[in-house]
Order: sequence, then structure tokens, then C-alpha cells
Amino acid sequence: MLLPVTEADGFLLDIRYATADNLAGRPIYRRPVALLLPLARERLFRARDQAARLGLKLRLFDAFRPLEAQWALWHAVEDKRFVSDPRSGGVHPRGAAVDLSLADAASGALLPMGTGFDAVAAESAHGHPGVPAEDQRNRALLLGLMTAAGWDHYGLEWWHYQLPEARAFPPLSASAVPEGPI
Repeated sequence: MLLPVTEADGFLLDIRYATADNLAGRPIYRRPVALLLPLARERLFRARDQAARLGLKLRLFDAFRPLEAQWALWHAVEDKRFVSDPRSGGVHPRGAAVDLSLADAASGALLPMGTGFDAVAAESAHGHPGVPAEDQRNRALLLGLMTAAGWDHYGLEWWHYQLPEARAFPPLSASAVPEGPI
């Protein structure tokens, strides 16, 4: 069962795949919702609480991604290191991954991270030497918050985190998304 993560829960939502501002260049979700497995949601709330103690909020770009959407991204992205093969299920279609960044809690302004979300570039990797020191510190802060809350990271994407046990859950299609308001 997938559970919603909302702004009422203390997050900023910027679900990019419901807009044209993403790798596919077109909306691939009908609704801007963030859904996660209960375990992933619980761990995300832990990271939220830690970020709040620092005057920060988590801005979510993506969470559960139906297999149909994973296929759309697979076809849209040339560099396959930046998108999982839908035939293996990936981790977003399991409801066990999030794409996110840090924002100032008062203003909502994103902290600089050196690249934008979904930048298909070498500079998107954790620890890339071409990223300014302040942006590296912001990435390290996000990494620390997420790791302390029980998440694992993907080295090529500063924004991507997944449950270490993500592959224990089955991949899901769009039929897993509840209808109606979230």
C-alpha cells in the first residue's frame, strides 16, 4: 500500500514529472502526488524532522513512479546511468525512493546544489570536484540527513535516495495510485 506525502505533512512538493520541466520535456504524471511505502514514508518523516531542527525543509521532486512512467523516462534519456531499466523494476516504481533537495524553511528557497534536479551531467555526482564548496556542503548536509534517517544514496545523482532494502518490494504500475484527492 502506498501512502501520500503532502505539504500538510511539512514538505514542499515540486513534483516535476507532472509538469514539462523534466527529462522527458512533457508531463508524464496526470496528478502531482507523492506516494511512498509506509517504511519509506516513516524514514522520510525522520529526515524532515532533522531538517526542521536546522531551519530547513525537504522539497520533493519525485517519489513513487509507476512502471509506465519509468518507461517514458527510459525512452527519453540517452544516458542510461540516470534512469533504471523498467524491465528490472527500478526503485521508484517500488515506492521506495525519493528525489529531493533542501530548502530554507522560512523562504522556501532551494539551497544551491551545483546542478539542477535531473541534470544528466557528471557534475550531478556526489563529491564531483567541479561543484563549488558551498554546494558540496549542501549536498553533504542532505546526504547526512537522509543517511541518518535510514536511506541509501545513488552516487551519480545528489538528489536520489532509496531504501537499502528497496528491491525487496515489488514494482507497481499506475493502477497502484489511488484515485481522487490525496
